[in-house]
Amino acid sequence: MKKTEIRNPIIRKSKGKAQTVFKSMIKDPLKLDILNIAWPVLMELVLSSIFGMIDMMMLGNIPDNNYAAAAVSSVGLTNQPLFLALSVVQALNVGGTAMIARYYGAGEKKRMENVLKHVMLFGLFFSIPISVFGLLNAETILTFMGGEPHAVAIGASYFRVICISYLFQSFNISITGALRGIGQTQIPMRINILVNFLNVIGNAILIYGLLGIPALGVVGAATSTAAANLIASTLLVRFLMKGNSELPFSFKRKFTFDKRTLKNLVRIGMPSAIEQLILRAGVILFIQIVSSLGTVIFAAHQIGMNILSLSFTTGQAFGISSSSLVGRSLGKKDTDLAAEYAKKTSAMGAITGLVVGTALFIGSEVFVGFYSNDSAIIENASLALKIIAVVQPFQTHQLIVAGSLRGAGDTMFPLISTFVGVLIVRVLSAYFFVFILDLGLLGAWMGIVLDQFLRWVLVGLRFKSGKWKHIVIH
Repeated sequence: MKKTEIRNPIIRKSKGKAQTVFKSMIKDPLKLDILNIAWPVLMELVLSSIFGMIDMMMLGNIPDNNYAAAAVSSVGLTNQPLFLALSVVQALNVGGTAMIARYYGAGEKKRMENVLKHVMLFGLFFSIPISVFGLLNAETILTFMGGEPHAVAIGASYFRVICISYLFQSFNISITGALRGIGQTQIPMRINILVNFLNVIGNAILIYGLLGIPALGVVGAATSTAAANLIASTLLVRFLMKGNSELPFSFKRKFTFDKRTLKNLVRIGMPSAIEQLILRAGVILFIQIVSSLGTVIFAAHQIGMNILSLSFTTGQAFGISSSSLVGRSLGKKDTDLAAEYAKKTSAMGAITGLVVGTALFIGSEVFVGFYSNDSAIIENASLALKIIAVVQPFQTHQLIVAGSLRGAGDTMFPLISTFVGVLIVRVLSAYFFVFILDLGLLGAWMGIVLDQFLRWVLVGLRFKSGKWKHIVIH
């Protein structure tokens, strides 16, 4: 295999400043390809997480401490049903990304548009009834999640607005996933940075009632999020319709239903859908355990998870890069190249995971202090962060290897690892540590550590088997 033969046409055409810097510093063309796809995703995810953290800080610093704790808790209660609903679209997106990457690598660009339209259409088909169900059953869902009456009362209105926002968010995921499949990650980055910036401004205005607008509290946060997702949908469609992407798209071209496309989406995406359902079911059970510790402890947990979301970004960014490059390499029928991309991406990501873990361990109290001045919240959340900091290299490596497998269309084994790790190990160990050993939030987060470590072992063994190299996408 000659490394000079693997240059990516999108990367070669790009003349951005970041690519120029990478090219002057990195001589390995494989690492250059990885970074050129990963850095926009990483920047997008990091800034999105930071903006999300700022949102949580805004809610946590509302002058009424009782309302602030309930608001933070209600957002945490709402996020899990939302993520569960998004799992359906994300599953279609996994299948669509893998297929588009393969077709792009094989030079079959005409088939990419049809795949995207299938994903968009079926995404809306599932999203609309889910949104309506959430609108009609907000209080019931939040109560099921283990919310206390005060948090449910505050969170129900937030949840209903988020159900509307969910429709636009689902639509955005479909387009972004398709663009990532061909390695075009800078446009989603720019759009998401813009709309998240607008979301933060909208939050400040609507939560606190600035510029003469009534203070809406947690409902203001949801309204700003919905508006931001609508703007993102508009900008993404506008970009595609201009024809500036190597992903052809136009609403004017006739949509042709293709059974083979649907079959591939289901075959690749269904395990991912089940994986997401299992993940969210496990997280919901986990949250019910944590929420039983009271509103203050659950608020500490939610703040810890909000900070932890930043640590996922490196694994997700490099995982998306590996998924795209592995898929395209397999489209070219070059399994050795696919393996090289996956291995180098995993190594690069693990190093960043070590750096992030060190920062979380050293700065845990400082990070939590931005969210709240409540001593109980600071103590519990910072202790949880110190625990999870230890597992960061394994967590990041696991996310990247799983991304490589999904790029190859091997979605069954990530499903198995999630089932064992989240639904069995995390939930049962958290129950044991919290209710049997009475370790509180500390015990719950020890369950997260065991889950992440086990999933790292399982996906690593699957990758080493090499079976992912022989999955066929027609």
